[in-house]
Amino acid sequence: MGALITGCGAEPGEIPLSEIRPESPTATPEPTQSATPGVVGAANAEAHNGLIVSRAYTDATRTTSAIVTLGPDGAGQHQVTQPPERARDDRPDWSPDGSAIAFDRTDPQTGAARLWTVSTTGDNAHQISQLCDAASATADCANEDERAPAFSPDGKQLAFSRSWGALDQAHNNQVQYSDLYLMSPDGTNVQRLTFLTNDKPYSGAVSNPSWSPDGKQLTFEYRTSATGQPANSRAIYVVGVDGTGLRQLTPWELRAGDRAAWSPDGTQILFTTYPAGADNAPGGGIYTIHPDGTAVGALTPAPSTTFYGTAAYAPDGKSIVFTQAPAGSGTDLYSMRPDGTGVARLTNNADKWLSRPAWGTAAVPAQAAQSEAPSAAPSAAASAAATAAPSAAATASAEPTPAQAQGQPKTDDNRLPDGDDDN
Repeated sequence: MGALITGCGAEPGEIPLSEIRPESPTATPEPTQSATPGVVGAANAEAHNGLIVSRAYTDATRTTSAIVTLGPDGAGQHQVTQPPERARDDRPDWSPDGSAIAFDRTDPQTGAARLWTVSTTGDNAHQISQLCDAASATADCANEDERAPAFSPDGKQLAFSRSWGALDQAHNNQVQYSDLYLMSPDGTNVQRLTFLTNDKPYSGAVSNPSWSPDGKQLTFEYRTSATGQPANSRAIYVVGVDGTGLRQLTPWELRAGDRAAWSPDGTQILFTTYPAGADNAPGGGIYTIHPDGTAVGALTPAPSTTFYGTAAYAPDGKSIVFTQAPAGSGTDLYSMRPDGTGVARLTNNADKWLSRPAWGTAAVPAQAAQSEAPSAAPSAAASAAATAAPSAAATASAEPTPAQAQGQPKTDDNRLPDGDDDN
């Protein structure tokens, strides 16, 4: 454990990760040769668009959430995990072969999150070995929290965020340290990747990693605390898998947050912005940016009166799935083309508040076509809802608050209307 936390004062690039991946990261991955220039993901035209995975509430009071899967057209919703009462399963990510889903589960008593995996069918759900066991009483294990797992493109590693240390009770119980880690999917070979908070305790929280298609870089969210610089803001960062090349990708004024997504050809990074003020308030949007930080483009209308959440590319790069809150309802899943056109509503289950989608390659069960979920082709009402603003009732409804995640921002639960940064 000591080897994991040592390195105070270390800078990116001084982390011994050569045994994990020796290659040096590139600032802008070269796109795969495409038969259709100008189309994101055209080189992956033969990729299989399988099931979408998402978080969903399982009770009317929205105190328990599970991981669910559904077809590319929104059909065949299937609950994959069976969380205990008031536990929250969240932040799912697919293994590259579509056989497993990694996610985090927040304990309703302590508010601490742990990493889990489960098969696509819901079998073999188990917790990955955590860095600190229940008997640990060292400073390195105080208030430890592990969340937001992300499979590497080759399936041999998981990136995840880890927070630990004393809590600042004067500033919303901000945790002392928070950084990005790598490990094998079985919980072994743990390595610390970033040292953003090492010399700046209580400055913010690192979370929501996402891999580049070539496996050489990761994006992640850095959300500053009330004592951070700048205070109470957020941005997307990029770092090489060997710890080098750490840089800020989006400017603070954009307030980009949660899990970004790389296009399958590596030429675009998809991200969502969140306005200052009340959490999950409308006014943000979905954007793209080149990996070198240039060419920021908006995919959704601005200024916006709609709430947008996390977005992700389809495996073939020809579609995007994202979260949106239509008028008078909770969040649902929608799809659109990579240029922001062709918006279609995939689900009509606002009571479940479907959120944080990820699109994988797992085969769609044959019975999915018989599901009660609507198809991707939107009705006139659904199309209108795709651009409608949330009503006052939707944005003012109260939701029971679970145990606060240790050391995470108050809003790290990502709920509408009083949650945090993403749905």
